[in-house]
Amino acid sequence: MEFETKAAIVVREDLMMWQKLNVTAFLTSGLVGADPDLIGARYQDASGQSYRALLIQPVIVLVADSAGLTKVLHRALSRGADPAIYTQEMFATGHDLANRAAVQEFETGALNLVGVALREERKLVDKITKGARMHP
Repeated sequence: MEFETKAAIVVREDLMMWQKLNVTAFLTSGLVGADPDLIGARYQDASGQSYRALLIQPVIVLVADSAGLTKVLHRALSRGADPAIYTQEMFATGHDLANRAAVQEFETGALNLVGVALREERKLVDKITKGARMHP
């Protein structure tokens, strides 16, 4: 199935693996929070056991360096996209209120980005994420 949209997460390539996974999980929640229609129906196995619903479309995970993440964010904002972000400072917080306070301390150009996520029209996502590479 081909989707009209593309969901992409770009993480900073020099993060430790646990950080990449953490950032990816948080940014995925940002995509879902912005568009609840991204969640499908609950799953059920042959025994009748029910499981939580998942995303209805794949999410690509890309990597970029710090400068590349800044480019991705600026391209997204200049094209009217609605990105989710994760900053280095958020690793030191323990809850949502502290995360939002950590982001609010910095102007857009000074954000210490470690991840950016977006879901937009396919070609727009390709243009915004140009230069980022598939995560190995």
